[in-house]
Amino acid sequence: MNSASDPLPANSQAPPFGGVPSGREGLILQRGGEELVLRKSGDRFTLSPKPSAQSAPAAALGAPLGAMAGSSRQTPSDLDQLLRRLPILDRFPIPGQDFQDLQVNPEALEAAMAEARNSPSTRYVSHVYELHNDPKARVYLTDQITVQFATVLTAALAQATIAPLGLIYDSPVAGLSNTYVFRVSKTAQENPIKLANRLMTFPEVLLAEPNVVVPSQSSYRPKDSLYAQQWYLQHSGSGAELVSGSHIGAEGAWEITRGDRSIVIAVADDAIDLSHPDFQGIGKIVAPRDLFDKDFSPLPGSDSDNHGTAVAGVALAEETGTGIVGVAPGCALMPIRTTGFLDDTSVEAVFDWASQKGAAVICCSWGAGAVRFPLSLRQRAALTRAATQGRNGKGCLITFAAGNFNRPLNSTVEEQGWPKGVLQGVTTWLNGFAVHPDVITVGACTSQSKKAAYSNWGNELFISAPSNNAPPAIWLEETGYIEVPPKYNYRLPGARILTTDRVGPQGYSTDSFTDAFGGTSSACPVVAGVIGLMLSANPNLSAAEVKRILQLTADKIIDRDIDPQFKVNFGTYEANGHSQWFGYGKVNAAKAVQQVQQSIAGPIKPQQEFKVATSQPVAIQDGASTTSALRVQQGGLVKNLAIAINLEHGYLGDLEVYLVAPNQDKILLQNRSLGRRTQLQSTYDLDNTPLLKRIMQRPAEGLWQLEIKDYATTHSGQLKGWQLTLGI
Repeated sequence: MNSASDPLPANSQAPPFGGVPSGREGLILQRGGEELVLRKSGDRFTLSPKPSAQSAPAAALGAPLGAMAGSSRQTPSDLDQLLRRLPILDRFPIPGQDFQDLQVNPEALEAAMAEARNSPSTRYVSHVYELHNDPKARVYLTDQITVQFATVLTAALAQATIAPLGLIYDSPVAGLSNTYVFRVSKTAQENPIKLANRLMTFPEVLLAEPNVVVPSQSSYRPKDSLYAQQWYLQHSGSGAELVSGSHIGAEGAWEITRGDRSIVIAVADDAIDLSHPDFQGIGKIVAPRDLFDKDFSPLPGSDSDNHGTAVAGVALAEETGTGIVGVAPGCALMPIRTTGFLDDTSVEAVFDWASQKGAAVICCSWGAGAVRFPLSLRQRAALTRAATQGRNGKGCLITFAAGNFNRPLNSTVEEQGWPKGVLQGVTTWLNGFAVHPDVITVGACTSQSKKAAYSNWGNELFISAPSNNAPPAIWLEETGYIEVPPKYNYRLPGARILTTDRVGPQGYSTDSFTDAFGGTSSACPVVAGVIGLMLSANPNLSAAEVKRILQLTADKIIDRDIDPQFKVNFGTYEANGHSQWFGYGKVNAAKAVQQVQQSIAGPIKPQQEFKVATSQPVAIQDGASTTSALRVQQGGLVKNLAIAINLEHGYLGDLEVYLVAPNQDKILLQNRSLGRRTQLQSTYDLDNTPLLKRIMQRPAEGLWQLEIKDYATTHSGQLKGWQLTLGI
């Protein structure tokens, strides 16, 4: 497979594959209806081994390269010897991909790539790219191209149409008609970018996009000193640091609800320290997922994996009597460790997992590590699926941090004053995630009810939430955040955010809590927590209804100060009630939850209870899924239910057990936490399994199924029977 600029099949004599056209310094990447100019990185390239070379890279480069499957073996030293010969200065694994980013001296780049291409142990070698006028944003090419056809074509006809280009049909794209994913084969004579551009000239093709890998970037500046109060939840102080009403009014919301375990907030981030005392409690953790290590334990794996623990604490820290408390302490947490990169597949994995596993809210305190980067077709579709199909069609609520550059979400500015000339001249900023129409984009305001100096802004900003105050900053991989002088060479007023930190010496501090955290990364989970409280008060709200209530109940804070960089002020509101600096205002938890409560009736008690059961034994399929069904004939809506299960298995830690309702809503009853136990005789009800509340007020009549998933092949078992008790 050839999938990048200038890569060639091993020992090929063909012309350079995907080379830059004569007279041009870069390539044009079609993305989201826009054209982005790419340039080759001067000192980095990617290398992918042949499948048969898996044993050598596992030792030489680490697991990401060695994870490829292959049916044949070759001398393990082939690739190992190549890597020892190459003048590699550093290696950067790309989680979820079958290649690594290798750094060499610029003068050695082309020779190193040529030697790597000619090695029989490599599958392809590729330049690493950078976005024009944005050298911090690295772009890697994969072998995937998404093609949307203008007319209805079968998969076979679509394949025949573009087969001459060396593309092979892979799969359809869920939720998009006439749209397929193709892979670049060895016969292709151009790289994915040029192939996609060529496809855009076909009359049958509406859109063609290569799947590129872009590092994600957290929206935070964890460089502030300690601050020991959670003023952003509630405070009665006033003065220079704390202005009256700059909090979210959490106590007023808590009088109604402190959150319910049936409402799951997914936090997608670098990792979360689930050993922290503030993440303990029955039913607190739901459907954990680690997309980085491809398992179900999203724990920190490196010293820098601190961000997610801090984000989760702001939204969900449990009320334990010690430590801190989150905005929605009673809600459940779905921790998702991301790959750290934003290719189509990784983005789909985050949002599909969250929505399919029952998340009501998806909190994302990150964005693309690029100044201007629109979402691809598949990425936009992934967000739309979650926002429209999640929660049984009511829609997941997706919150995104606006970012910390004090720049527009989608506009052009004249750049000057960045250290070392990082950005200069007319520059177009675009945060593709934040401008997605189904996203709630969150800006930051301070303890003085003013705009946080770093907070991004624009017409797409939906709402703001309290956070710290700090200078705008931009991330450079080599040096870290660089502040903008001389406009912000003084201490900015504003209190800090206290949240959870990794237990022990690692983290932002040596304690289990930190106030060295902030940015829109801490504002985003505040809004996610408020939404969790709203849905705990009324889980039947649609996504549109939640947004409308947030909009109507937000505090219209005003900031009349002039921005020191751009000499403008957007801190007031237009006729439609929107401000470019604050969205529809600062989130108010008390007003929002009170508004929800006023719109719902009291609880409905079941009038009739009946039971259906089976004692017919069913063998549990080893390493597969097993189902058993019960037919309910009675009509009416579900007002109560319980599921009693009797099964035995050689190792219950291999199993997950789900209830599938007649509307195909799937509820996780038992996760893989039973370890070496062999007998399961348990009843799952609304008290011990709050996720079952999702089925309330749904039709009882129909086929109810128990699904058992066996994730290993070493033990066998049997479902002896199960019983469904329904109140209608």
